[in-house]
Amino acid sequence: MRIMNEILEFNKDFVEHKEYEKYKTTKFPDKRLVILSCMDTRLSDMLQRALNLRNGDAKIIKNAGGMLTHPFGGIMRSIIVAIYELNANEVCIIGHHGCGMGSINPVNTIEKMKANGVQREVLSTLEYSGVDLERWLHGFDNVEESVRGSVDIVRNHPLIPKNIPVHGLVIDPETGKLDLVVDGYQALEQA
Repeated sequence: MRIMNEILEFNKDFVEHKEYEKYKTTKFPDKRLVILSCMDTRLSDMLQRALNLRNGDAKIIKNAGGMLTHPFGGIMRSIIVAIYELNANEVCIIGHHGCGMGSINPVNTIEKMKANGVQREVLSTLEYSGVDLERWLHGFDNVEESVRGSVDIVRNHPLIPKNIPVHGLVIDPETGKLDLVVDGYQALEQA
């Protein structure tokens, strides 16, 4: 069976048996928290359980590496919307040990693009337009430094209220152990 057919078949049963009722919540995060973390499949359930979060407790944003790469990109926009429109009043940036973005090889990724039919002309056009694919695809060398960098982008963003604590953590995707990298409360006290 194809994956989408399997999903739709399951979904029909899910709705018919009202399985959704146990997940009901509002669009506002109960713990008034917004989290940026990695899309790693090991964190799908582990992250929420390790943080003692239930459905509806936090707004969770995921991307490759759990990192902010642009202060006016989609991730930052989502954090700002969570604060101003959804009542979040704390931000957590959570990286993880063994992250694929810590070992990604942009040159190999570009070669895979070519092998999958992306034309050299497309890559040349991007390069001519100022897009440095190798730089754009590069992850990070150190997960703690990556978390600190993302925390700094949020904390120093001109649209983020100065009273919002921005925390940085690293999670072990095997055990769920959290290491505090940046204490957002302490940073506010020192400001």
